[in-house]
Amino acid sequence: MSTKILPESDIRPDLSHGDGDHERFAHYVEKNKIMESAFSGTPVRALCGKVWVPNRDPQKFPVCPECKEIYEGLPKGEDNNNE
Repeated sequence: MSTKILPESDIRPDLSHGDGDHERFAHYVEKNKIMESAFSGTPVRALCGKVWVPNRDPQKFPVCPECKEIYEGLPKGEDNNNE
């Protein structure tokens, strides 16, 4: 019988949905959550359910159709700009 020791691997939790489509869009998230994530590095949750740590310019991507549909269905308030 032989025993092999495998090297430790850098295992990180998969915070995306895994379908890849979410990576192609900019998502709607509460403004205060974006700021909190920028300081702490904690993941945020978009209206569509995508969970990730924002690290790219959302203006370079089209808006997520699912987030947009949910956002447009929300009641209008004084400050409802959650981009």
